[in-house]
Amino acid sequence: MWGAVATGRLGAMTTHRAPKPMDHPSRPVERAVTIGLILAVLAGLGWIAGMIYTLAAWPL
Repeated sequence: MWGAVATGRLGAMTTHRAPKPMDHPSRPVERAVTIGLILAVLAGLGWIAGMIYTLAAWPL
């Protein structure tokens, strides 16, 4: 069985951690991603408003 190999021993565990990202919001990649997400949200809200307007003005 795979799980019953060394019941009383633990293997060596690494303590390496990835470096923390910089806290500067002026990085160009983050700024571009943030602007893209904001534009996507605005486009989605505009599309939803257009659909509501289309359904409200639809001649029955």
